[in-house]
Amino acid sequence: MAGARKAINHLGYVQIDTISVVERAHHHVLHSRVPEFKPVMTNQMLLDGGIFEYWAHAASFLPIADFRFSLPYKHAIKSGQTHWFKTRDQKLMDELLARIRSDGPLRSRDIETNTVKRAGWWDWKPAKKALEQLYMEGYLMVSNREGFQKTYDLTERVLPSHVNSQMPSLEEFAAHMIDQQLRCHGFTSLKGLTYLRRNAELRSAVKALVNERLAQGSLEQVQVSSGEIFILETGALERPLPRLKNRILILSPFDNSVIQRERLKALFQYDYQLECYVPEAKRQYGYFCLPLLYRDVFIGRMDCKAHRKTSHLEIKLLHLEQHDFDEDSVITAFVDAIKQFCHFQKCDSVSLTEAHPKHLTQHLRSALKDAG
Repeated sequence: MAGARKAINHLGYVQIDTISVVERAHHHVLHSRVPEFKPVMTNQMLLDGGIFEYWAHAASFLPIADFRFSLPYKHAIKSGQTHWFKTRDQKLMDELLARIRSDGPLRSRDIETNTVKRAGWWDWKPAKKALEQLYMEGYLMVSNREGFQKTYDLTERVLPSHVNSQMPSLEEFAAHMIDQQLRCHGFTSLKGLTYLRRNAELRSAVKALVNERLAQGSLEQVQVSSGEIFILETGALERPLPRLKNRILILSPFDNSVIQRERLKALFQYDYQLECYVPEAKRQYGYFCLPLLYRDVFIGRMDCKAHRKTSHLEIKLLHLEQHDFDEDSVITAFVDAIKQFCHFQKCDSVSLTEAHPKHLTQHLRSALKDAG
């Protein structure tokens, strides 16, 4: 638990995703960083008040200490500067808020569709939208989760009393974005600092603060081989490199280290696309390919599926890209990674359908026999 808390505080957010081909992204991201991490720990942190759920660039779990930086977006939705839903049913929102205030937390599944109208029940779809609108405006928070069933309660009943809930100034918000991105990534492009944030004022404030810190000398710039310019703390490149192990990490497509695809390509020469959104006929690597990081190089990708009824991990395609590595070392590292991954997926057997380069297929199959 301590490791999970430390990881999410370091990263700044962990993206929530519904795809369940393998263990869901928010658990997978923490598993990649925290030895012995278990999925139940995520909800435990939510119940303990160590994290909260809201929108970063996508639905995410965030450190509770960063709660105040969710307020500008909530205010923008409340005031109509931006919209969550094009129209909102204020009467229904008021009714739901009153019910939660008087009766306690409400799960989305507590709202049932009824053809016969009864007091206290609403048509599910409009009520679900009203709950989400109240949540996005900040009147409600997610107090508990059972899978993807959320429980909503009043923000004042969920938010720990010690948490700063003062609206940040634009300058404070910009400083938070810069500090959080540099802490998570080490160095970032100007575009990456406000990744998928459409707030023009925030982007302008971030740029002004970056220029100010560059002028003061606390930040510096480097240009990489692609021509792109990255920003980092002054002297960061002179620090000792971390010790590298001959290990492979199997990452989520939504992992913080790969989510900014342009950054990934510019820094690591790794061209990655999540193909579940690509028509099947146009897929090159598979529906849900997972990036593979060997030492400090993205060495390939793996399309796999956890068959939970049979506790079996099916590797549909393992694609290793051309790098100057010892094949035996890479295979050993991959098998070690698969053993841990199978344990995480609650799978006790594994199979390999196809590998690239093809000459590795039989060697890999033999090595994987004992990996389940």
